[in-house]
Amino acid sequence: MNAAVIDKVDKSTESFRDKILRKCGESVEMKEKFFEKYAAEIEELSREMAKRFVDGKKLLTMGNGGSLADAIHFTVEFTHPIIEKRAAFPAISLVNDTATMTAVGNDIDFSRVFVNQLRLLGQPGDMALAVSTSGKSPNLIYALEEARRKQMLTIAWGGKDGGRFPDIADYCFVVPSYSIHRIQEVHATLVHVLWDLIHIALGAEDVI
Repeated sequence: MNAAVIDKVDKSTESFRDKILRKCGESVEMKEKFFEKYAAEIEELSREMAKRFVDGKKLLTMGNGGSLADAIHFTVEFTHPIIEKRAAFPAISLVNDTATMTAVGNDIDFSRVFVNQLRLLGQPGDMALAVSTSGKSPNLIYALEEARRKQMLTIAWGGKDGGRFPDIADYCFVVPSYSIHRIQEVHATLVHVLWDLIHIALGAEDVI
């Protein structure tokens, strides 16, 4: 092992066990803070989304990087429910078509990769979800603005101060942290909580 690597080896007196418990504690604390603040709005959104799904509307999701993974995760929960007896609903991730994304990014601009798809696929009454740790990504902002013009329900999950999201989303949930990891950990939990509540709003048994 070379000297440069050796110099970077952790020299703190805190044990790895203590580090693990501290990080997990911070994660739990942030989740409790977030859900305490937004519980009423999450309930309201779950009922509204349930109604729209029953009315035949669909969900379109988008994000970048790790937030993209959370957006896709939310989509697959609806198209392939983890509980067999729960209904599947139409949900489309706008990042699944890499050919279209790279074509738009190459021929026009990466900031248009979502808005152009949403303009084509979205219909009035549909739902658009943007997931970001900052709320400042131009491609998500443009897409949410277009979703509003098309009279879709706009939903945003953000972090830090929320960026532009609070101004352009009907429902905006901001994790009050500047740690990317803490923000994404809350978003990952929100995926399951909101999915579960939507089905409960439709009469499903609360079993998870």
